[in-house]
Amino acid sequence: MPSSRCTWAPMKPLSRRALLCGLGAGVSNLRAQQVAAPAPEVPLPAVVPVTHRSRVSLVQGAARRKIVHDALAAIDADLMPALKRKKYVLIKPNLTSVVNQIASTHLDALGGIMDYLAPRFKGPVVIAEAASAETPVGYDNFRYGQLISEFRSRQISLIDLNQEARTVVVALIDANLRPMPIRLAARLFDPDAFILCVAIPKTHDTVVATLAVKNMAMGAPLHSLKGETRWHDKSKIHTGIHQMNYNLLLLAQKLAPFWGATVLDGFEGMEGNGPVSGLPVAHGIAMASTDYVAADRVGVETMGINPKWIGYLQYCEQVGLGNYDIAKIDLIGTTIESVKKTYRLHRSTDRQLRWMGPLTDSPGV
Repeated sequence: MPSSRCTWAPMKPLSRRALLCGLGAGVSNLRAQQVAAPAPEVPLPAVVPVTHRSRVSLVQGAARRKIVHDALAAIDADLMPALKRKKYVLIKPNLTSVVNQIASTHLDALGGIMDYLAPRFKGPVVIAEAASAETPVGYDNFRYGQLISEFRSRQISLIDLNQEARTVVVALIDANLRPMPIRLAARLFDPDAFILCVAIPKTHDTVVATLAVKNMAMGAPLHSLKGETRWHDKSKIHTGIHQMNYNLLLLAQKLAPFWGATVLDGFEGMEGNGPVSGLPVAHGIAMASTDYVAADRVGVETMGINPKWIGYLQYCEQVGLGNYDIAKIDLIGTTIESVKKTYRLHRSTDRQLRWMGPLTDSPGV
C-alpha cells in the first residue's frame, strides 16, 4: 500500500501561561467564546505545501435529499473524470451510533447520493461501514435496505467491514509515543473503488469537531465479532489529546490516496456533547468536495468554530493532504456567512484544546 514520509521540523511549544491566556478565562461559555476570543498562535509550518486550489460546494435548502444531490451536482466536473476510472462506488456513512439517528447518516442523505449517481455511474454501489457496535443493527434501524429496493438496477449492497475481516495493518502511536499496530479495513484501500464519504458536522469529545476526515479515519479500524476473543482497535486510538490528533493524521495519510469525494450532510448537525450525545442543530445545508480537508474547513466555518482549534485538520494541511487555508478554497453556491450558526461545543473543549500546549500538559483521553 502507498505510504507517505515526511520530516517534521521542531515546533516552538507554547508556555502553559501563554496557552491559558490565549484560551481565556471564559472558555466554559464556549458558545460565545469560540467566536469572540482570539485563537492562540500555534505555528504549523508546511512540510509538504499544497500547491493547488480546491473547490467546495455549499448548498442550502429545505429537503435533505435534494441538497445532498445538489451539492454533488455542483462539483460534477470534478467528480466525473474520477468516477469514469473506477469499477464501483463505495459510500462510507457515519454510524457513530447504531441506535441514535441524529448521530448517524440519514437514509435521505444516501438517497441524495444515489439520485446523483444513478444517471451517471452504471457500476455497482457498496455501502460499507465498520461501526463501533454492530454495523448491521445500524443498517436495519436506519432502514438502509430501502435503497436496495428503490434502486434495484444499481446493484447496491450493504457491507459490514468488521464481518468482511480483510485487514491492512498500520502503525500508530500509543500514549507513550511508541508504535502500536492497528487493523484497518482493507476495502478502504481498494484502487478500484471510488470512495465517497458522507459525514455529519458534529462537535466532539476529544478533537473539538468531527466531519469528513475523521469519519474516514475512525471508520477504518476494526473490531472482533461475536464469539471471538474480544478486541477493538478503534478504542486503542484514544491514547491522549496530543496523540489522538496525531493518530488521525497518520490514518489520513494512509487512507487519503484512495479517497474520491465527500459530502457533509449538515441538514441537521450536532452541538454540545457530540459525537453521540449532543443535541440537533437544524442547519439545512450540505457541502461536497474532492478535497476532504477543504470540505472540513468550510464545515467548521459554518459551525462557527475557530478553525485553529482543530489540530488534526491543520496537521493534514501541513503534510499536503488538502487545503485548510480558506484563501485557497473556491466556494460554489451560497456564502458561509449567510448560513453560519454558532454550535455549542462539548463541555470538555477547554481540556481538548491542550493539544496546543506542551505534551506534558495533556492528560489522557
